[in-house]
Amino acid sequence: MQLTKKSSSALIGYIGLALGIVLVVFQFRQIDFASVVLRISSIGFSSVFILLPFLMLHLLETVAWIRVFPPSITAISFLKLLKIQFIAETISMTLPAGMAIGEPLRPFLCQKFIGIPLPAGVASVAVRKLMLGVAQGLYTIIGAIAGFSLLQTVSIPIFPVAVLGYIMVGAGAMVFLVFLVLLLLLLNGNAAQNVHKLLMLVPFKKVKTWLLTKEAGFLDTDDELRSFDTQFAGRLFFVLLIYILAWFMLAIESFIILRLLGVELSFLQVLAMDTAITMLRGIFFFIPSGLGVQELGYRLFFQALGMHDFADYGAFVLLRRFKELLWYSFGYGVMFFSGVHLRDAEEMSNGDL
Repeated sequence: MQLTKKSSSALIGYIGLALGIVLVVFQFRQIDFASVVLRISSIGFSSVFILLPFLMLHLLETVAWIRVFPPSITAISFLKLLKIQFIAETISMTLPAGMAIGEPLRPFLCQKFIGIPLPAGVASVAVRKLMLGVAQGLYTIIGAIAGFSLLQTVSIPIFPVAVLGYIMVGAGAMVFLVFLVLLLLLLNGNAAQNVHKLLMLVPFKKVKTWLLTKEAGFLDTDDELRSFDTQFAGRLFFVLLIYILAWFMLAIESFIILRLLGVELSFLQVLAMDTAITMLRGIFFFIPSGLGVQELGYRLFFQALGMHDFADYGAFVLLRRFKELLWYSFGYGVMFFSGVHLRDAEEMSNGDL
């Protein structure tokens, strides 16, 4: 059963990767790479600033993550949790179907490096994921409203009428409400047990036997979720603000790159562009790092803004990808020097360890 599930996830991931490569080749076929390299080289030492928003994003996410652990966990090393954040995010964003490995990896690494019991780690990861979704919904609404006219302009080549602004506001509201409802259901204290009961309906004897051996873990996770008191609920608002600020780092990064390239766009225009592309990447989650999808989205926006210089476009998307290459290389370095290997990560995602 696990082998079939793993094979299906991997197949979808590899299909997504192939699709991403095709999209990238399609987008880059008109680019004069000599001009792009010349444009990038003109930035010089200032290019180091491009790396800072991504670092700040992970710092903010780690600060927020610490605050969503159950009250029973009182002493958490920030640096160790930051290390886990880098490892899990690198796996999630770079491997085919990486989310299926990276997210389950978090509680196991919390146990390995910090000594946090698995039920508490699972509870924190579940709350963290849902809080990120709530924050993304609000971030999308803010970006859509701020750049509504730009989104409407971009709609014209894609839709019969100008509707992208309305779509983005609606999508943001839907994401916000869905994740908020799921968060409230999770914190009612019976979520893990209900999931266990649902899984027990699977008509496979081996699966049911495995679930029965893990039942205590589900119950322990519910105990940890029930331990979140009213003070924690009040703390969620502050956590939400941190996550929204973390999402803003994506737009800030794009704004810095464009300014260094000499492209004059307002921050609100960049914000609208990035919120739309972030949502687009979420739709095509099975494509590692939104490969090709991100590039296509930026090209549509550049054209809608009357920016037809392929050197600017090529330099912008290559700098973003090169930044990712540097940070994900760093993430894999942290991973291997910490004694975590891809084989271990896959086993952890399957619950074998």
